[in-house]
Amino acid sequence: MRTVLVIGIGAGDPDHLTLQAVAALRRADVFFAIDKGSAKDDLLALRTLLLDRHVGPGAYRVVEAADPERDRDATGPSYREAVLDWQDRRAAVYAGMIDDELGPDGVGAFLVWGDPALYDGTLRLLAGIHDADVASGGQGFTIESVPGISSVAALAAAHRLILNRVGGSVLVTTGRRLAAGMPRDVDDVVVMLDGSTAFAALPDDDVDIYWGAYLGTPDEILVAGNLQKVKDDIVRRRAAARERKGWIMDTYLLRRDPGRR
Repeated sequence: MRTVLVIGIGAGDPDHLTLQAVAALRRADVFFAIDKGSAKDDLLALRTLLLDRHVGPGAYRVVEAADPERDRDATGPSYREAVLDWQDRRAAVYAGMIDDELGPDGVGAFLVWGDPALYDGTLRLLAGIHDADVASGGQGFTIESVPGISSVAALAAAHRLILNRVGGSVLVTTGRRLAAGMPRDVDDVVVMLDGSTAFAALPDDDVDIYWGAYLGTPDEILVAGNLQKVKDDIVRRRAAARERKGWIMDTYLLRRDPGRR
């Protein structure tokens, strides 16, 4: 039976790799990768570093495919349709790589940033590919998920935070949803995928922000303080960093004083 591993490799620090992930790397016959362009060459460099360190230079095989184009300007109801269309086309790419490169008992692996269970669609796409293969008379393949250190965990560590407060809850959401406003019934909100800096439009003056970009890397940037006092600085530094590197990965915690809710 073919096996496909989905290995979380952490938020950017090579030392984020767990011992379980190292063992998984050494099981793989081939590593599948999506080429996201030259702007993210440093992400490719980290992948190469991890494989060289834990598998050995020249001892592994990587198969790359181009990432399908995605309509990033879609808004409203069309946003979901655009994402689903992009995911379908990426699933077709994954299926082709698995069929072409993985033998009957082969082990393939996808390396994913952070943790496969948090805001990463690889497991969902592979499950759909497996089901479609079985429905068409194939044997499918076994899927294994190997957890990694998420950007949320890296953010908390960098700011020396405990995400939950006594008796409280934590909401993990996206910038797109935050655009509707800070939730009134949750005092601790972790926000991911906020390419539009939705936090900058929030009027709340009783909220602190703990922001981090390129977590775990030499380029790591951290800012913390009252949201209204530091949001302009974050927007400025974020824009400058993205211009310099060509990409940015960031996340943040919004923390309200529950006594002022």
